Amino acid sequence: MITMTNERKTDWGGLRGEIAMAAARLIAEEGATYEMAKKKAAHQILGNKRINGKFLPDNTEIEEELRIYNALFMADTQPARLLHLRRTALQMMHELAQFQPYITGAVLNGTAGEHSDIHLQLFAESAKDVEIFLLNKNIDISVTESPGYRGKTQAVETIHFYYESEIFHLAVYNPDDMRKMVRAMDTQAERADIGELERLIEQQTTLSA
Repeated sequence: MITMTNERKTDWGGLRGEIAMAAARLIAEEGATYEMAKKKAAHQILGNKRINGKFLPDNTEIEEELRIYNALFMADTQPARLLHLRRTALQMMHELAQFQPYITGAVLNGTAGEHSDIHLQLFAESAKDVEIFLLNKNIDISVTESPGYRGKTQAVETIHFYYESEIFHLAVYNPDDMRKMVRAMDTQAERADIGELERLIEQQTTLSA
């Protein structure tokens, strides 16, 4: 473990890496979010010592460590789990096709594991239309609001539910938001539609055959 010294000669680059590795483990083993994992990992390594935010790893660094962790310690289970989540997501995306569904997050980028949920983006004139659609299919839902993408003042409604024993989170945007989100270069622009997800599943199936 890297420690702080009186001479303040801490290896900050090494510290970032150590926090990223610890955060990746927390995500893989406990299902922590990136932000929670980063804070908990920093506390585990530094205790109550304060650290400037610029010395914390970003999500890209943590994601890379998560890929390494999965390859080293979850190789026997993670690929199959990822494929299951992708297939389950695809089923729901077909159900929600009228709302232009896109998949985002760990299931898309390939780092999803045992504790991962499925995150979708939908584009509908009203979130109520999506709610009614799901309720008519006898799916119990709960609804929360969260801040929108950068530059959007209106809160985004997110619909949560279980489907095929997996947890889904559907962030519902207005159709006009789609181009704005891409122009804003927001991380939420990293998404895939039904066709792209089908290609990912086919590719993964071929590689594992």
